[in-house]
Amino acid sequence: MSFASQNFSQEIVRALTECGYEKLTPIQKQAIPHARRGNDILANAQTGTGKTAAFSLPIIQQILDNSKQRSRFNVRALILAPTRELVAQIAKNIEDYTKYTDISVEAIYGGTKMSSQEKKLEKGVDILVATPGRLIEHMELKNVSLANLEFLVFDEADRMLDMGFIGDIRVIMGDIRTKPQTMLFSATFSSQMNKLAGDILQKPKRISVSPENATAETVAHVVYPVDQERKRELLSELIGKKNWQQVLVFVNYKETANELVKELKLDGIKAVLCHGDKAQSARRRALDEFKEGKARVMVATEVAARGLDIKGLPHVVNFDMPFLAEDYVHRIGRTGRAGEQGHAVSFVSREEELTLVQVENLIKQRIRRIQLVGYEPKNRDALLEKMHSKPAYRDRRGRTNNPSDQSDAERRARLRRAVLNKSRAGVSQLKK
Repeated sequence: MSFASQNFSQEIVRALTECGYEKLTPIQKQAIPHARRGNDILANAQTGTGKTAAFSLPIIQQILDNSKQRSRFNVRALILAPTRELVAQIAKNIEDYTKYTDISVEAIYGGTKMSSQEKKLEKGVDILVATPGRLIEHMELKNVSLANLEFLVFDEADRMLDMGFIGDIRVIMGDIRTKPQTMLFSATFSSQMNKLAGDILQKPKRISVSPENATAETVAHVVYPVDQERKRELLSELIGKKNWQQVLVFVNYKETANELVKELKLDGIKAVLCHGDKAQSARRRALDEFKEGKARVMVATEVAARGLDIKGLPHVVNFDMPFLAEDYVHRIGRTGRAGEQGHAVSFVSREEELTLVQVENLIKQRIRRIQLVGYEPKNRDALLEKMHSKPAYRDRRGRTNNPSDQSDAERRARLRRAVLNKSRAGVSQLKK
């Protein structure tokens, strides 16, 4: 099925052809017709399935069909995403789709100057892509108006909840006075996610292109049991012996990322960093170097698990197993995209065996173990026997999120609620 068959304008079809888009992906086949009819959508879709085009192309076409003059600070379509990288990627894709139209597209996120973003917003924007935190900052300064919002999209909604953005989402929803067509896309679902969907969607069309919490069939999974202190050495050996040229490595802490990059460089392996303490410009440079092959390894924290679109990425390594089993799906979603083969490699210490079992239960697949000679973990058998024989231990839930990410997000949400409540109280007092 071609894009021309969906009655998109010649300008859109021409741009898609130049992007190399030929046939609709499964998520696009299911979502686009419903979105074109104006239905709310609740979609279960992994990264790399073409969901950006699935939600943005119908919005673009409807804006073209119902042309309006832009008004100061006004936004017609709002797309929310959890990370800077994902926001930038979505905006870039939409700019490519709209290159032969006069539709305006802007991206706002932290790490860049508020003043430059304010100038762009002042003119009015057709499609705004934003992180929740930065959007609220502009809302508080009256730099953006959602009073006439027509379309609202939540991309990677599960990740937004994991990062503690639920308070921010409620604040944003409280500022919307219209009933926009709303689409929610998520790779995983939880009770909290279902509750949010129930609150914001009106009779949604539910779409699923793969089993919930599944991983792409194009990804081969392997696990290397190894003691924590030997992981860095094992990583260098695998990169060298297997001649891996492009490797995205995930760690749980910024400190681990910093130290690992230093150690890899000492081993003669060029590596770059991507985590929350790095300025957005530095993260962009690191990603560019990695994409261009100037750096062999990029070491990243969870902030990079969503939104990184690296064409043909062959290897993703979980140096640390994620705190949340669902994040395994998002991390390895960087490889095996668009039908290409990918490899997901996980280093698992004795302390991380429980997380590995939870991951396997989630993806309904036992991951192949490879024991590399010379890297055998110490005293592992006793722990495994205990874990598999005692239900209370085996069924124990893992940590739900990276504590530092969650606490920062929660503090930010509490602060904003306090500011808004104080402001409302002041207005109420003035009325009296």
